[in-house]
Amino acid sequence: MPTSTDYRIEQSLKNLKISEQNKGVSTGGEFFANGYIIESYSPTDGKLIAKITTANAQDYAHVVEKAKAAFKEFRMIPAPKRGELVRQFGLKLREYKDDLGKLVSYEMGKSLQEGLGEVQEMIDICDFAVGLSRQLHGYTMHSERPGHRMYEQYHPLGIVGIISAFNFPVAVWSWNTALSWICGNVTIWKPSEKTPLCAIACQNIMNEVLKENDMPEGISTMIVGDHVIGDLLVKDKNIALISFTGSTKVGREVGKNVAERFGKSILELGGNNAIIITENADLDMSIIGAVFSAVGTAGQRCTSTRRLIIHESKYEEVKNRLVQAYGQLKIGNPLDESNHVGPLIDQDAVKQYLESIEKIKAEGGKFAVEGGVLDGENYESGCYVKPCIAEVENSFEIVQHETFAPILYVMKYRTLEEAIEMQNDVPQGLSSAIMTQNLREAELFLSHSGSDCGIANVNIGTSGAEIGGAFGGEKETGGGRESGSDVWKYYMRRQTNTINYTTSLPLAQGIKFDLSGDAKDEVDAV
Repeated sequence: MPTSTDYRIEQSLKNLKISEQNKGVSTGGEFFANGYIIESYSPTDGKLIAKITTANAQDYAHVVEKAKAAFKEFRMIPAPKRGELVRQFGLKLREYKDDLGKLVSYEMGKSLQEGLGEVQEMIDICDFAVGLSRQLHGYTMHSERPGHRMYEQYHPLGIVGIISAFNFPVAVWSWNTALSWICGNVTIWKPSEKTPLCAIACQNIMNEVLKENDMPEGISTMIVGDHVIGDLLVKDKNIALISFTGSTKVGREVGKNVAERFGKSILELGGNNAIIITENADLDMSIIGAVFSAVGTAGQRCTSTRRLIIHESKYEEVKNRLVQAYGQLKIGNPLDESNHVGPLIDQDAVKQYLESIEKIKAEGGKFAVEGGVLDGENYESGCYVKPCIAEVENSFEIVQHETFAPILYVMKYRTLEEAIEMQNDVPQGLSSAIMTQNLREAELFLSHSGSDCGIANVNIGTSGAEIGGAFGGEKETGGGRESGSDVWKYYMRRQTNTINYTTSLPLAQGIKFDLSGDAKDEVDAV
């Protein structure tokens, strides 16, 4: 590998089979690609990690044909045996956890602990999917007709397309693909162009499993490319389901294009998540939950806390404690475990961060903790920024948008009903939380008149999600769910079956269709 890369991951890159020059397409065998070359730079130190040749339209067409052929074979393999492949993938991830976690941290910029945690999420979803492979159940119902049996069953969809974002370069893919595989689907993964090496590493690991089990190419496919490849995937009638993670703006177009061809979609889009801190909150817990949720991954999570809605009696105390906590944050190389905050993904993200700060000032917001870009020998990439805290009103135009950076908005409320209304009064609806030791407050927040988000927590922050629960949101967050619970049903088609085991054909609702006499003769004549 180039000596320019951080010495701490050079061996990991070799172990993951990442070279200086990489091809960006694999259907389970050798890598290939015939498009243009992109370069992956680390936001950690601004240095080149490796180059990748992207896919072109011909490569995409080849990938789809391989996937179509593989599906015909893969769907016939019993679900528990498909689960065995996922189990082996989970074992491989355990072997490569340290190497892959370092690569996630270095290429994306999140802390090493978070990088390793993301790989652990992959392992966890594999464990979940293995058990689920023996539980893909349907229902039986009583028929109104004698001698009939009714039941429901689920069948594989076909090809599942996965378009993932840079901030979780491996975990979100695994949520989708582990469930897709046990359901009998094959997958085509288009990762973010900002983190292509993480995807290549994952495909390398799965390729080992497929080869060891003599599985056909096309079950697990990865294709690195730009928006042109994304458009092909989204508009392709061969792709039964598109799972898209990204911005609301792009997700709106994805949803429209998939719907136009009557395909299925899972959309995981923007979040504008709030924590309500009540007068009955444990403030020690509240500060820890708020700070980590706001600055973890440098605020680049769809579940990051953007807004703190604080009871007026606790506002000054909470604000002062937040300022103190922010003063203790260590910002720097994410591979150094003593640092709390790493860089933003690239210069475009830094520009958006600075523009957001200017918009806050223009609308009359005041900063309890000032922001800015860090420079110096430890911040050579130019992607390190200061987490900041802004005192605002929920109605500010900038507050109504998702700001994908470590900017935390704080505001006051008087009654819990007012706080819940503020929490819900944004276009997005992903994650939410309340900090309280009062049971009535907690239950109101979780009730029909409480949080309108897909995720609602009590006494924990908004970020982070266990794979056992369904993950996703409402409103402009897009809809659809990933990961645990009964999410597997999104990756299958539902079928109702009725069996008549009698010698007659009674019709539903007592309908009579008499073919006796002249009517029967006429039918016979036809």
